[in-house]
Amino acid sequence: MPTPIKIGVSSCLLGEKVRYDGGHKHDRYITDTLGRFFEFVSVCPEAECGMPIPREAMRLEADGGKVRLVTSRSRVDKTEQMLDFCRRKVLELESEDLCGFIFKKDSPSSGLFNVKLYRRGMPTKAGRGLFADAVTKHFPLLPVEEEGRLHDMGLREHFIERVFAFRRWKDLLLGGKSLGRLVAFHADHKLLIMAHSPEIYREMGTLVAHGRELGCDDLFACYQELFMKALSLHATVRKNTNVLQHIAGYFKKQLTREEKAELQEVIGEYHRHLVPLIVPVTLLRHYVKKYGQEYLLKQVYLSPTPLELMLRNHV
Repeated sequence: MPTPIKIGVSSCLLGEKVRYDGGHKHDRYITDTLGRFFEFVSVCPEAECGMPIPREAMRLEADGGKVRLVTSRSRVDKTEQMLDFCRRKVLELESEDLCGFIFKKDSPSSGLFNVKLYRRGMPTKAGRGLFADAVTKHFPLLPVEEEGRLHDMGLREHFIERVFAFRRWKDLLLGGKSLGRLVAFHADHKLLIMAHSPEIYREMGTLVAHGRELGCDDLFACYQELFMKALSLHATVRKNTNVLQHIAGYFKKQLTREEKAELQEVIGEYHRHLVPLIVPVTLLRHYVKKYGQEYLLKQVYLSPTPLELMLRNHV
């Protein structure tokens, strides 16, 4: 990547002692593994909005149609203090060129999913932290995740793949908008998009084919929305199998009988959940290089993220 890949991260996950109890929640996977590939933009909404360290714990409470941020014991309403910070911070983050954000789970400011929301004193896991809500609304295409969910290999892979894809898209924009460059980008990402949504891929193909009928800015804006929308959908075993078979079709006249049998056996094993995706993909990458398939050499699907991240290794 010619440009650094910057992602926002809740400060406590980086080992910063900013939590309400004066501690941290250092996540070694984030700092030690992702830190080799990403630059971190640290954010602690509670500390940065002026709350002390340590401080009284807070919780989200439903108040009619609104959500309030209230201290748990003394019942002080901190909502406007936090919302004022959120309005300022999202504008500040526009200049950071973020490609993703990892939030602290369960936090009343930063929790992304299923944060405790109290209604008449009873908790339900139906809330979202006020800062996380502000970020997702201000940057609707930004890949976001919680650190706890990154322990799930499928969710981890999905998030990291989208971060790298967003960086590639941003790099395209940095090089200037032209229909020719968009066509090349679309061609290189064909199989990756198909693995997430064949339907949206067809919609994107129609958009690019009629690109000259749109203004350049409108064309790129529409494509960006469809691109990130497609990648937000999970690549399933069935969709991946279809893509693998599509790639195998390029070798009909080149593979020996034994090679064809081996390839179909490996794809079948993946389809039956016996081996991870990396197994057929590695074999296909071998054939792509062996037989000089120039078109497939450019396909991002075969290497969407660095091998060192050990993705596509789960069954």
